[in-house]
Amino acid sequence: MKLLHIDSSILSAHSSSRLLTAEIVSAWKSAHPDTAVEYLDLATDAPSHFGPDALAIKTGLQAEPTEAQQRENALSEKLVSQFLASDVIVVGAPLYNFSVPTQLKAWIDRLAQVGRTFKYTEKGPVGLAGGKTVIVASTRGGIYSTTEGGQAAEHQESYLKVVFGFFGITDVRFVRAEGLAMGDAPKAAALAAARAEILVATAEAANQKNLAQAA
Repeated sequence: MKLLHIDSSILSAHSSSRLLTAEIVSAWKSAHPDTAVEYLDLATDAPSHFGPDALAIKTGLQAEPTEAQQRENALSEKLVSQFLASDVIVVGAPLYNFSVPTQLKAWIDRLAQVGRTFKYTEKGPVGLAGGKTVIVASTRGGIYSTTEGGQAAEHQESYLKVVFGFFGITDVRFVRAEGLAMGDAPKAAALAAARAEILVATAEAANQKNLAQAA
């Protein structure tokens, strides 16, 4: 089994999402010791933002791609191949300005490829990357999950659930720690709750993987 570990926080050792993704991976490895882990730090190794050179080869409208277009396509292919080869994806996704970090969005933009992660049909788009498990470490300075206004304001968990679902992934789980900027006691409580969620999420996902393999 292959697990892809993604971090996107710019806070380095001060990051709560990085702390939680490491604990999620550790818990997964405890259940599946033979899991091979690949690590990608998008804060230090982020793909460039999606631009015309990255899209050019995909359109088939240009007979002779430029060197820049070939480089951008090679990067996209490297990232989408790594993603497709993974059975489990653990994503650290802090809330920045009501959404995900720009580095994480740039990575997702490289994955969204017709014929690789989705296709269009007469009945609409169909995801091609099903069968994977995604576990997201969702961290937030404030509290967004308990009110209608807060839920409407966050475009972090909602976006990730939609985009991974668009790729055909139905097993998307969130380990959430929010209120992290509201004082030491709320932060400690939030991290404790997230750690309890890690045990549940990894155990349930591992059981589901075991059942799928047995079938």
